[in-house]
Amino acid sequence: MLTLPQVSVTLTQSVAFLIFVAPLCLYVAWNDLRAMKIPTWSTDALAIIFVVVGIFVMPFGEYAWRYSHFFVVLVIAMILNAVGAMGAGDSKFLASAAPFVALEDAFLVLMLLGLGMLVGYVMHRVAGRISAVRNLVPTWQSWQEHKRFPLGFPMGAVLILYLALPLLSQL
Repeated sequence: MLTLPQVSVTLTQSVAFLIFVAPLCLYVAWNDLRAMKIPTWSTDALAIIFVVVGIFVMPFGEYAWRYSHFFVVLVIAMILNAVGAMGAGDSKFLASAAPFVALEDAFLVLMLLGLGMLVGYVMHRVAGRISAVRNLVPTWQSWQEHKRFPLGFPMGAVLILYLALPLLSQL
């Protein structure tokens, strides 16, 4: 039997956040694969979901503290963007997703993100070589890219997985 890692997200938080976050993350992943862009409105929406939903499902002290996660990750992501390690949309997505992650879960999420990026990269490159798959969406910009990778794909998947862990552990 597979034992899932325990996270600081409660079952209530998991359900409340996933209702809004999962569809948005799926859109971000799809749009980044399609156009190699994460629209600003989607990262703004992700931040707004935390602001609006978080106040109802988190203790206020923890909720308020999580805003510091946004600013710390934003500075780090801006530096990564400045040196060309990631795009601006990726940076904004990471910063907007940061408040959803409890500090004590940061190492787990970073490990999931590293693994997700590796698996996502391999999946994308393999799928791009399968003509039946590639022909389903022949106009995706990400098929044409050889140096850049649509990070919205694994980042969205990791946020969904992290928030879903309390639900999955109930199965």
